[in-house]
Amino acid sequence: MKKSKHATTPGAKPSRGTVTGRGVPSAEPGELSELRPGQSVELLKELHILTRDGRLNQDARRKLKQVCHLFNFIEPLLKDLSTSDRGPTLADHGAGKSYLGFILYDLYFKALGRGHIYGVETRAELVAKSRSLALKLGFDRMSFLNVSVAESTDADELPAQIDVVTALHACDTATDDAIAFGLQKNARAMVLVPCCQAEMAACLRQGKALQLARTPLAELWRHPLHTRELGSQVTNVLRCLYLEASGYQVTVTELVGWEHSMKNELIIARYTGQKKRSASERLRAILEQFGLATMLGARFGLQHEAGDRLTAERSESH
Repeated sequence: MKKSKHATTPGAKPSRGTVTGRGVPSAEPGELSELRPGQSVELLKELHILTRDGRLNQDARRKLKQVCHLFNFIEPLLKDLSTSDRGPTLADHGAGKSYLGFILYDLYFKALGRGHIYGVETRAELVAKSRSLALKLGFDRMSFLNVSVAESTDADELPAQIDVVTALHACDTATDDAIAFGLQKNARAMVLVPCCQAEMAACLRQGKALQLARTPLAELWRHPLHTRELGSQVTNVLRCLYLEASGYQVTVTELVGWEHSMKNELIIARYTGQKKRSASERLRAILEQFGLATMLGARFGLQHEAGDRLTAERSESH
């Protein structure tokens, strides 16, 4: 009998980069350690993570590592929400080519048999490609919306409640829009990997001269490079405090090693219902210290909070 060109002798390792009978690309130890048993080879090829002959596309290795590592954080959240007959709902903001959504569906939602993933993306061509791929693969509990993160809050295609909100590298204020979306949709969990934060840096630059005269702390953002870096740091600190003030337990960690991505901060928020007053107070204090309360207070709920306090005081006076 003529042997297949991929056949191996007993006990021998599969050839580097070939596809085994289980549908999982095999390789030398560690070569494809990012992949899990049972992952759809067809999906990985369609996403151009694997080449046509089943080898790992080196250009996609970094993206794959981030997405699969992120799945490790999201999977426990999904399991906690999978006890109902309805199954979990997940909205992925700034979905792009929907790497994350497709891999979540392939590794979790497909076997679960219930639940739904919604991809939110502004680029119409990427939405069209994602819809086509979901149809081709039979991923029928995936929907894709051609709207911005802010617009998705009122989109009729989305249910009133979303269990999990994800935003992988949503740029600038899109991460804040994703948080606002999650709060309105009563999300049980949010998983955020923020990207560039230009808004905060612009706000810091506006009052730089005044702040330099007022406090020596303004030296932290006197130079443009420091302004950008500090703006990013302060923005994410405020986001965490805002989530804690809104009833979420927050964990901050790194997504992958810095050699894979400089945009590496991972914020995981689980809803507990325990709103921390101290978080709200510190959020306000930080905004005031940096001279940002007027410009950014509404984004982090401070004007709403002030209005609630005023209403309560008026009620007591009557």
